[in-house]
Amino acid sequence: MNEKWLIEQFKWLHRHPELGMQERATTAFLKDRLREAGVALPETGLETGAIAVISGDPKGPVVGLRADIDALPIPEESGLEYASEHPGVMHACGHDFHAACMLGAALLLKQREKELPGTVKVVFQPAEEIDDGARKVIATGLLDDVQAFYAGHTYPWFEAGTLGIKPGPVMAAADRFAIRIRGKGAHAAHPDLSADVIPAMAAIIQSAQTVVSRNVNPFESAVVSITRAQAGNTWNIIPEEAELEGTARTLNPAVRDAVQARLEAIAVSTARAHGCEAEFEYERGSSAVINDAAACERAAALAREMGFNVAQQMGTLGAEDFSEYLAIAPGAFIRVGTGGGCDAHHPRFTVDPTALYPAARFFAALAERELKRLRDGQ
Repeated sequence: MNEKWLIEQFKWLHRHPELGMQERATTAFLKDRLREAGVALPETGLETGAIAVISGDPKGPVVGLRADIDALPIPEESGLEYASEHPGVMHACGHDFHAACMLGAALLLKQREKELPGTVKVVFQPAEEIDDGARKVIATGLLDDVQAFYAGHTYPWFEAGTLGIKPGPVMAAADRFAIRIRGKGAHAAHPDLSADVIPAMAAIIQSAQTVVSRNVNPFESAVVSITRAQAGNTWNIIPEEAELEGTARTLNPAVRDAVQARLEAIAVSTARAHGCEAEFEYERGSSAVINDAAACERAAALAREMGFNVAQQMGTLGAEDFSEYLAIAPGAFIRVGTGGGCDAHHPRFTVDPTALYPAARFFAALAERELKRLRDGQ
């Protein structure tokens, strides 16, 4: 396995993107490459995704590396010669890079398997984009013994050769809420005979903007965005129902609870004030990704030893289900500089393939160093 070979694997993955829980060809491709290298692949019971196991001392500690493998329903406009061959689907978030990177890390670790003082489990996770894959992988029980977890993610704002490593919160908890307002319909010429859901909906939208500005400590981070408002189907009828949908993003669990409670109170009381009723639904996604400070310090030290520039990436209120792994064991979510200039989920998103092999070397070395640390009880 060398840099040229790894880039070719990346290009194949980019040309063949698949949506969450549909990554069958991707899974087969990765498993074939791993089997060719003699890497063990335990049965997971999942339709897509895989866990590769590289074990030196089976009685030693266990470290986990994670890559996500799913793509997005976005038509590609990158202009790359290896652009997506699946219309309307592309790797617009770098999961092809992640998968190839951890494939490379697994093969590098396999070359040193006999020297490893423990086991490395490399997770090729499906369905990160639909916030479903991590829970499914963890539910297999195959990761219960992992003592430290690490993941990498492309970062277009750093050039190749730079790693972004930041302790503390780096990604937010992402929750969905829906509000259904019920009133009494009437002819638009006789609003006095209605319980009008339109002004109730408008008042809820306005009041929801105060959840963060008037209920969250300014030193905390939170976002409430209403992204869908729907009511009625014609110009001269006051409708009986309206719907709102949106997202709440938080970093602090206490703030998360407070935002949920305040949104529900606003929805119910505001609707009632307009003679209507409101049904509130709140669906919690993955929790915030909070990097372990000591893990970040160790990763940064290794990165500098290997010749990387180390920078502190910006935090974001975007979401990532890597938090599910950090609930099992401490670790870090590390940004890999890949250039490109377009943010993730953009149809012209690209990465610099030259960042791939150095990143694979880094994660392989990080896993091995973590095994030695855990073996020595540090």
